[in-house]
Amino acid sequence: MPAMFDRLFARLTAFLMEPRALPALFVLFMVPRAAMLLCAVTPTSDAQWYFSRAALMATGAGYIDNHGAATAFWPVGWPMILSLAFRLLGASIWTVGIVNLIAAALSAWLVLDLGRRLSGSELAARIGLLAFAIYPNAILYVPLALTEVVYTALFLSGIWLLVARHGWRANVAAGLVFGLAALVKAQTLVIVPAIMAVALWRTGDMRRQFLPVAWRTALVLGVAGLAIAPWTLRNHRELGAWVVVSTNGGYTLLTGNNDSARGGYTPEDPVVRALEARTDLDELGRDREARRLGTAWIAAHPARFAMLAPMKLWRLWGPDGEGEWAYETGSAAWQAAPRAFLALRAVNQAFYWLLLGAFVLAPFAILARRRATGLPAIDWWIIAHVAALYPSAIAVVFSGQSRFHYPVMPFVCMIAAWVVAQWLEMRAAKRTRI
Repeated sequence: MPAMFDRLFARLTAFLMEPRALPALFVLFMVPRAAMLLCAVTPTSDAQWYFSRAALMATGAGYIDNHGAATAFWPVGWPMILSLAFRLLGASIWTVGIVNLIAAALSAWLVLDLGRRLSGSELAARIGLLAFAIYPNAILYVPLALTEVVYTALFLSGIWLLVARHGWRANVAAGLVFGLAALVKAQTLVIVPAIMAVALWRTGDMRRQFLPVAWRTALVLGVAGLAIAPWTLRNHRELGAWVVVSTNGGYTLLTGNNDSARGGYTPEDPVVRALEARTDLDELGRDREARRLGTAWIAAHPARFAMLAPMKLWRLWGPDGEGEWAYETGSAAWQAAPRAFLALRAVNQAFYWLLLGAFVLAPFAILARRRATGLPAIDWWIIAHVAALYPSAIAVVFSGQSRFHYPVMPFVCMIAAWVVAQWLEMRAAKRTRI
């Protein structure tokens, strides 16, 4: 039996390294995602808000709430991108799917190229693309009017520009990409200094390289700020206050830190509901009051806040497959075959835990391998784990929700693939010795 598996793994490895494997991998990536568009998922909850706002923006109505007033509660980036597509192709769920499919295709190429640069292994890069291609949750997200697919493409693109390209043009492009990404998810820019810290560390000469890296970081963040500035000015004009991106920071803080909090999002908490019921507060006032209440709760319950941290991290990283929820309420496909969707989610959860397990154990194997070969311990590979720390730190302060780890999953696939590639190469070396 082991010999049979060895032959199977040897054939798979040989195929993955053939030139024809790359087209096959991209076909494997794109076909199921394109097929999912046929499920025609009607937007609900957050997706419905994004879809309806984008449709209004496409008509020139501006970014307004359900009462017709200017708003900045939800970040504008995704509705803005979607509204441009709606102007070209019409406001429909099919347009949403096309935009996400294009973003997914870009992500596929970036996973392959970043996988090469982070691992230094062509085999690992191709296995990473294979893992991301068959990852069910990523496939399920493509028809959905949610931020995750497009944001992940922007997140990967910005990091790729910092890792793979040099010079002021690349830095300006990275700033523009990260600025747009910040308009989709407001906390995005915190990842830039972290990546540049890795860039500085890997030079091996931190004293001499500190200023060049600091100037590069400042340029990227400065351009990102310029990209965000028009929206900030719009908010000042419409809302009368300097709101950089959105006004939901206080609400997000409060819904994760209250007497009902168990690590996740708790809008049903009595304090949250009482705040929502108040009619004497406008959008800005409600945000300030929510921030005050959330901060006061943390100050009054420091031990409870600390105890929530592992619960928040579990909510962030434990479950996966939340893309299936949208099909339950918005797709006839789920109604026709609910057991198939539930079975797919179970398979997805097992696959996710395998990927995550390899990702968690990978640093020990990578450091041992680099030490044995005389390579520096710190290199671009660590960016994958920096990317994972970014939503983790945010979750500890606010709340944990499984969809927030979605943009990190390409990096999880890349590093898990390195572990698999090393194991395959060791098996091949053992067969050769025998």
